[in-house]
Amino acid sequence: MKKKIAIVGAGALGGYVGGSLAHLGHDITLIDPWPENVETIRARGLELDGVTPEEKFTARPARTLHLTEVQSLAKTPVDIAFVAMKSYDTAWATALIAPYLAADGFVVSLQNCLNEETIAGIVGWGRTVGVVASIISVDMYEAGRVRRTVAKGGDKHTVFRVGEPHGRITQRVEELAEWFRGIDSAKVTTNLWGERWSKLVANGMGNGVSAATGLSSSDCARNDTLRRFQLQLAGEAIRVGQALGYPLEKIRGLDPERMALAAEGNAAALAEVEAALAPKAGANPRADIQRPSMAQDIRKGRRTEIDAMNGFIALKGATVGVKAPSHVKLTEIVTRVERGEVKPSPALLGA
Repeated sequence: MKKKIAIVGAGALGGYVGGSLAHLGHDITLIDPWPENVETIRARGLELDGVTPEEKFTARPARTLHLTEVQSLAKTPVDIAFVAMKSYDTAWATALIAPYLAADGFVVSLQNCLNEETIAGIVGWGRTVGVVASIISVDMYEAGRVRRTVAKGGDKHTVFRVGEPHGRITQRVEELAEWFRGIDSAKVTTNLWGERWSKLVANGMGNGVSAATGLSSSDCARNDTLRRFQLQLAGEAIRVGQALGYPLEKIRGLDPERMALAAEGNAAALAEVEAALAPKAGANPRADIQRPSMAQDIRKGRRTEIDAMNGFIALKGATVGVKAPSHVKLTEIVTRVERGEVKPSPALLGA
């Protein structure tokens, strides 16, 4: 029998993964707090798009539920629940689905930031798994419609990294990785925490800068001042992660130590890293619309994950004696933008 899979949060990433798995024949139930999104998917399916014609299709999940309808799952317990909500919604989203897990069911964090501990606090560590989505950009630009704005990783970059918090290889993570390979490149990792922090470094250097400035990811990278600030953010976050003992993975395809050295003024490392970070003409046909999740939140007037990203990095840095002043600064600026006290502008970051 097919395993019953619930996606709690059918937004950009949750909708993309849930819709793709449904299209591949999996038994998918989408659960979402946005009523219009639920009703639109029910009426016409979930429309997905990408950078190639093959990525454009309409998925029709088995069910799409409002939050008030989740109790209907009591009749058909969930084998695997993906939590794909914002980090600040992790606790209630996990508590929502926990009563409807099968006896051997478990919860997967399909999110930015480090949320496995929050999930484990509700369902236990034995029922907690993590999936890191590395170098992927998806956007729910209107109800029931999700588009991917970067090319698939394929054999050049492994997008989905599936791991157990304890680091051992288990049958369930191998099965998840196989499912994800139907969407894009995937692997099982024994280094979930290092993968998580490496993704946090990438998010920390990109999301908040785009949110604060209002610029696309490529426009931020083209601006010398903003690119150097992003590099400073990366360097600080890498040093914090190293102090915490995480074995870091490559970040945007670059060695983390070289990035940290570049941020600290090593001329050779700086030239190497800047050459890699500068956008290449024609590399992404959707570069003009590509914005990370935090910038999308600002545009939609929603709360951001700034505290769970840059604020978290600064907080962890303080606990291990590694200063992260750029993260403190960016957290303050994005918070002001989020509250409507100032409008997004490159001038907020001196550009």
